[in-house]
Amino acid sequence: MKKHNFSAGPCILPQSVLQQASDAVVNFNGLDLSLIEISHRSKDFVEVMERARSLALDHLGLLNKGYQALFLQGGASLEFLMVPYNLLEKKAGYLNTGTWADKAVKEARLVGNIVEVDSSKGANYNYIPKNYAIPNDLDYFHCTSNNTIFGTQIQNFPECSVPLVCDMSSDIFSRSLDFSKFDLIYAGAQKNMGPAGTTLVVIKEEILGKVSRTIPSMLDYSVHIKKDSMYNTPAVFPVYVSMLTLQWLKDLGGIAEIEKINNKKASLLYSEIDRNPLFEGFVVNAEDRSKMNATFNLTNPDLKERFDSLCKNAGINGLNGHRSVGGYRASMYNALPLESVSVLVEIMKELEQKA
Repeated sequence: MKKHNFSAGPCILPQSVLQQASDAVVNFNGLDLSLIEISHRSKDFVEVMERARSLALDHLGLLNKGYQALFLQGGASLEFLMVPYNLLEKKAGYLNTGTWADKAVKEARLVGNIVEVDSSKGANYNYIPKNYAIPNDLDYFHCTSNNTIFGTQIQNFPECSVPLVCDMSSDIFSRSLDFSKFDLIYAGAQKNMGPAGTTLVVIKEEILGKVSRTIPSMLDYSVHIKKDSMYNTPAVFPVYVSMLTLQWLKDLGGIAEIEKINNKKASLLYSEIDRNPLFEGFVVNAEDRSKMNATFNLTNPDLKERFDSLCKNAGINGLNGHRSVGGYRASMYNALPLESVSVLVEIMKELEQKA
């Protein structure tokens, strides 16, 4: 029986996608060749890349609106550097809301002048800063939409007069937003889209070409756009699985439909965390809670062994919290079924009854 996979990433993927991907590794498109042994320049894979890029823009409502979708390598960690290399001329602003946002600040400072517009680092990132002022003389403003480790999520994005850049690695395609507000979005595939190895970058072309520095080819968005994400050999398998996942989402009804399901999952789990006296949430403000990653603790640490045993017997996997937070973290990405959350909630209730 398939386990209930709450792993924070690499993440759970739809079962139908895993089956199609496994078939393609053996025999892709009836070629009697594996997906991972054909040329990335072949017609069969070029069609995969084109379909993946088109689906990404279509889901975000950005198709034919001056945006390009790229599938690159290096994870979001490389984007921490690529963003300032391509956009930072004088000064950029960052909102520091978690570990990955902090790392983005660190990398950007290698390139130029960075200001932290606001930060929740002093409170171990247990809330999302609000009511901050974004200077209008920035080259861009960078934020992280969802914080996987700490379980916080930006619910209301700021209005700003400068280009808005967002790391959406752990909640991309999970909720309806006006994505045209963003000038650049990037997301590592392994949180909500596919296996590790590729990174989606969606960029408004008009913001490029405004820095004076010489950009190394592999770090230059314009180079990758001109080469249709084929400047170097792409990560063919992760791109293919991402394409399958994006098609699965389209067949399901798109972002609007998966958002309804995600809301049900989050509501079910958070309601139990709030109701059950044996558990408490990590995030201070309910409005800052992530619908992708629910972080919580036992109010009585002595119950940990019993709770862990109940979870294991129920086939629950990947529930341990990050070492910097401790406790538990239930990652409820798009492919996690509502049934898995229901199983976890029943275990929490069972612990209460037996305590």
